[in-house]
Formats: sequence, structure tokens, C-alpha cells
Amino acid sequence: MTRTVHTFCRYCLASCGVEVTVEDNRVVKISADKQNPHSWRDFCAKGRTAGQLVEHPRRIVAPMRRVGDTYVEATWDEAIADIAARMNEVIDADTPDAVGLYYGNPAGFSSSNIIFMNGWLDAIGTHSRYSVGSIDQNAMHVVAAAMYGSILMAPVSDVDNCDYFLLVGTNPAVSAWNWLETVPGGWRRALARQAQGATIVVVDPLRTESAAKADVHLAVRPAQDWALLLAMVKVILDEGLEHVQDCNELTHGLQSLRELVADSDLDDLARRCDLDRPRIETVARDFANARAAMVVTRTGVSMHLTGTVAEWLGHVLNVITGRMDRPGGRRYEPGYLDAIRMSGMAKASPHRNRLSGRTMVAGAHALSELPDEITTPGSGQIRAMVINCGNPVVSGPDGARLDKALAQLDLLVAIDFVQRESHRHAHWLLPAVHWLERDDLLAFTSNMHDEPYLHYGARAVDPPPGARQEWRIFVDLAIAMGKPMFRAKGLNGFIAATRRAAQLTRRPGLEFNPHWIDRMIVATSRKFNGRRISWREVMAHPHGWVLGPREFGHFRDALRTPDKKVHVAPPEFVARVGELLAEPAPCPPADFPFLLANRRHRHSMNSWLNDLPGLHPSGKGTEVVIHPDDAAKLCISDGDRVKVHSPVGAVELTATISDQPRRGVVVIDHGWGSRVFDPRGGSAPECFGVNRNLLVDAGPVDPLSQTAALNSSYVAVARV
Repeated sequence: MTRTVHTFCRYCLASCGVEVTVEDNRVVKISADKQNPHSWRDFCAKGRTAGQLVEHPRRIVAPMRRVGDTYVEATWDEAIADIAARMNEVIDADTPDAVGLYYGNPAGFSSSNIIFMNGWLDAIGTHSRYSVGSIDQNAMHVVAAAMYGSILMAPVSDVDNCDYFLLVGTNPAVSAWNWLETVPGGWRRALARQAQGATIVVVDPLRTESAAKADVHLAVRPAQDWALLLAMVKVILDEGLEHVQDCNELTHGLQSLRELVADSDLDDLARRCDLDRPRIETVARDFANARAAMVVTRTGVSMHLTGTVAEWLGHVLNVITGRMDRPGGRRYEPGYLDAIRMSGMAKASPHRNRLSGRTMVAGAHALSELPDEITTPGSGQIRAMVINCGNPVVSGPDGARLDKALAQLDLLVAIDFVQRESHRHAHWLLPAVHWLERDDLLAFTSNMHDEPYLHYGARAVDPPPGARQEWRIFVDLAIAMGKPMFRAKGLNGFIAATRRAAQLTRRPGLEFNPHWIDRMIVATSRKFNGRRISWREVMAHPHGWVLGPREFGHFRDALRTPDKKVHVAPPEFVARVGELLAEPAPCPPADFPFLLANRRHRHSMNSWLNDLPGLHPSGKGTEVVIHPDDAAKLCISDGDRVKVHSPVGAVELTATISDQPRRGVVVIDHGWGSRVFDPRGGSAPECFGVNRNLLVDAGPVDPLSQTAALNSSYVAVARV
């Protein structure tokens, strides 16, 4: 029997509405849900091929335990009992910090995974928490906390009314105006504004698809976008182009900002970012004088050692020129759930890394610190580890070093669909559930859409009988370990009691599950048109529901700073700029003359979806892009095999000669090179592309965000 299910894709924040055709519990077709009023216009091949991952020939469909060099299937009772006993042994022999966890992007697109993961981590009392955030988004959280008082204060873009777009380190023609905000069809809407006279300026060391359509392309030196943005702030303040009312009424610390730019030199900043001073001054004046304008910063800014400063200065430009909470600028969307208030209710205890002394960012330590935490003896040395829907050996810096560390663990548990590169030493493989196989209400991201929007994501197919949702795994582990979930006494007993009641009465709905939380969120949601929405109304909108018009005026209320003002000059940011200005202008070392850069592909999703041959039939991730002038000096031709190496690693790829990157920059795509193993059949691993992050030293990090030099490492290139 054939049926149609309307739901939304959970591969990225765009959350595209999809129409899934199902026959006999198999996905036959996935297409855009054109009845979706908000998000379907960004539908891409990632969502269209989602069924391939559900039916991956190497999918893990039951718990698998390592026995020697092979794996054997086991029951869930066996898996939970063994893992719980071994983790308790590790904790009893040391401290709770001896148990660690890393989670990747897929966990963030489940309405239950991270909630119950943190409930389990709180239950056992460990601070050894690591996340994907230190790879590409910590800078945003650090800046939001310092300027606005909350790590979740993510302004959204009012694209339809903007006259001047300054896009820094982003390629929305490919990424679909999507990061910690989502604007459906955002690039098409920006191009429509351009056709009506708006200006688009793209700041990127590569001539990307977006740069090719822009009015102005500033090919900035990688990792020096902060110098360009500081120069623009200086021009605006020195020439009195700031928005006086907002500067006086909305900001705190403006005098410190003025003192900072007074101590900087425009010619020096121009040399650092390698752009002409007159061009910088023109862009700064045009931006300040535009009727409506915005700065948008993305991962290209945040994935290097100066990323936090650049992210901060982008926000500063928006604030001092009056672009916050006004048409054509950036605004705060409250959504239907006050995520900022909810996150403020969770009071995490501060914790410093036992070796580096660094604090957590957004509730997690930096991935670059994990290898030393595993291999360095002492109290709190990690001896047991869970990898929750992630692939840190490929996603993070110096993966070879992390791989060696993971091999030394007493217990490694991987929760995923297939056995990836980071799981090759796993003692247990636990099968996860795909978003096509579960219900989701992504309430905690409702303030990241550019309009008030709600969509309950219904599951399309049933999961394999042996697969289990992540929230259930964490609850089962807490009960087996005798640790109260969320440190709430009695909660484990209550959950167990609901399970018994459901079993005795044969009424599955009596068993506690995340659906209870979804109903509670809707019942306590923000009022629209003077009343709260109801669960019945949510179910009556299977294509998604735009709850009301876009509104301005919520930004000031959302601030969580003590004085309810934007802190435009946090002392730690000002001090960091002082350090950067005291350093000489960047100069590559003689042995490693090229800067390593990255680029975005429409149908790629970090290391998450780069192992599906149907999604990437051309085998992307196998080339290094070199400027013609650089290639000529190295006697490299298009199609040559070359070696790219750094002080910590080397990879071999095919050279592609293109003027897309600026001279002195080479491009290798991020997220490739993970092997997919076959724990059931024992066939040889499959691999697509190479892991460019093997070239990145995990040692140096942005001192503010703890992000490694993923897009600012120096490498050498030689013909093989």
C-alpha cells in the first residue's frame, strides 16, 4: 500500500518541507512539499536522497559488540548492561570525568537527543563534554554571550527590505542563507533586492558562486577579515557615520571601542587584509549611508584563529550603524518558544579543562583538547567515551592524533547509522534512528527562522526493530547505572513505572517519551493573536504553519545583559585585538607558503553525508584547487597528482587549476575521507575523498572560542 507523509528534512536548519512517498514501509520518493508555506524552496539533493541512508547496505541494525577484530550482534539488554557496568567501574576507579562524550551535528537536529544526552551526562556528573561547536560555530556563541548576554541570541536577516548586503565568509548561493539562522530562499530573495537596486558585497578569499553574482567582491586574505571589519568600524566612527541614537541608547562600552580604533592605523589594517585602503573606505561609507543594510558573518569567519574577533566586529558594525531591530537589518525572532529563557534556567556548573585550564564554550570543551585528555594520566583522565552521531576524526583537526588516542580507551561506544572513521576502535556499535523514522518538534530553534514558524515533523517509516532512538539509549544507561536522569531523584523510577504500565495495559502512549515534552512546549508556547496555540492546531498543519507576520521590537526585550544594553566592547575582545595589532602582518613560512581554505558544496553536509555514493557520484573531495600563477611556479598542470603537506600531516589529491582562489591560497573541501566499515559482512571499507583536516595542527586555537586553525593553516604543495 502506498501512502504520502508530509514532514521536514532534518539535515540542516533550513528544515525544508518534504513530501515522502512510502510503500510497504520503504521510502519510494522524497520531493519538495510545495504546500509548505515557509521552507520548501531550499529543497536539495540531501533531502531527496535521505532514503539512501535509511537503507544503507552497511547500516547497523542491532547492537554490535567487538570480539577480537570482528563484531557480533547482541541484544539491547546485553549492550546496556555491559556498557553501564564498565562505565561504573571507570567512575568508581577515578571520577565521573573519566567518562567523556562527543556529539556531532545530527544530534542537534533531533528534538530529544541533546536534551536526554545532557540529562545522562548530568546524571553521572561528568564535565568531559565535547561537541562539534569548536569546529565551526563557537565564535558566534562567545560573541552572543558577551554582547547580548545569551549564547542563543542569534539575530535573523530581514532580506526583503535590505539595500546593502555585506556578506563575510559565507556563500549563500550554496548554503541557502543558513547557519544559526535560516531564511528560506534567502539568496534568491537577496538577488531580487539586487535587481531592485540593492548592493551585494561578498568578502571571501575565493570567487565563490555568491561572489560571482555580487556587485563587489573583496578577496580578503584568509583569517584577516577582522582587519577589514575593524578598518570599517574605524572609518565609520572617525567620520561620524554612526547611528547616534542607537549608540547612545542601546550600547554600553562605545568609548572603549572609540579608543580601540583610535589606536589602530588604516594603512596597517589594509596591509593585513591585503585590500586597498580607498576600497575599504568606500565600502565602509556606502554601508553606513545605506538606507537599510546588514553584515552577515558565517563559518568562513569562525573557523580560524581570529574568528571570534571578526564575528564580534561584524555585530558591532550592525549595532553602531542602527541595523538592529530595523527593517532591512538584523532582528530577533522570538519564535513560539523562548529558548533564551529556557536555556537560562539550566545552570551548568563552570568547569576548566584539567590540562589547559580553559573553560567550556556553550557547554562543551574544545575537540582539539580531547586527545591529550585521553592519553595524559591523572585524575579525570578519560577512559570511557561515547561518540553520539559524530565523526570527530574527520571533522576536527589532526584526526590521526585523535584516532591513536581513541584506540587507547578502555571503552568506546558509537551511536550512529554506520561505522565511520571515528568508530573503528569502538567496543560497541549502537544503531541510531534516522529522522525519517522519528517524530520531531525542533522548538529550541524556533527563534532562528526568519518568521514565526512551527512544523511538527512526522515520521515517514518505522525504524528497523533493532534500532533505538538516542534519548532512549541515554535513559536506559542512566537506569542501568543507577544514576538519576537530570539529577532528579525519582525520575528514573517514574520512567520505569510508565514503562510497566504501558506493557501491562498494552497502551504504548502511557510510556514516558519526548512526545510528552513536545505537548508541554506547545501548551506553554508564546501567544499569537492573543491566545496560545493548541496541539490540535499543530496537528492540523501537516505542511507547517506560519504563526504570524514578521515583527520588530523584540530585540531589546531579548537582551540578557544586566543593563539590557548591547556590550559593544567586551574587554576580552578588545584585549585580543590589541594582541593582534602588536603582531606583525601575516607572512607565510618559507617551507609552507600556502594558506589552506575550504568551500561549501550544495549537496555536502560536513562529514555527515559525504559517504553516500548516490549523493556524490563524481567522488568529490579528491581535488586541491590552485591559482594558475601558483601552479605555474610549481610546474603543476590541471589533473596532476600532487601532495599537500603541513608540519602534522600529508594528503595526495588531484590538482585543479582555477582562478577561483586568490594567489597564495589552496582549497580542499572539508568533511571528506571517512571510511565506512562493514561490521556485519567484513567487506573492505569504502572511502570517498581525503581528510584535509589531517593537515591542521590541533595545538593553536582561537583563545576566545577555542576553534582550531581549520581555515588558516599553512601548507606546501608539490607535484608527485
